[in-house]
Amino acid sequence: METYQTQPPKPNSHMPMAIISTVISVIACSIIPSTIFGIISIVYASKVNSKYNMQDYEGAARASKNAKTWWIVTIVSVVVLFIIGIILFTSAFGEEFMDKFMEEYQKELEKANR
Repeated sequence: METYQTQPPKPNSHMPMAIISTVISVIACSIIPSTIFGIISIVYASKVNSKYNMQDYEGAARASKNAKTWWIVTIVSVVVLFIIGIILFTSAFGEEFMDKFMEEYQKELEKANR
């Protein structure tokens, strides 16, 4: 008597989010470490289908989970680096910078209105 084993459903590869998060990290100019995290996510996402097709269902599920984890890490690191950049910019230039900027801006507006 033969027993037929049913395949579990194929796990989500998370490839679209892996690519999107990597592109966002490149656009945000946070090359290191965010882009590296995004590339790791893409690598894991690409392993899901091949492991599933080789009937390594557990490996496919692990790769899916890792891909999801790494694209989330990519997005979080971009946000954290962006916040750190804002904090450093404002602490380095602060109120004095904004005052001088607004003075120059007002001068340019007056020139344009003449």
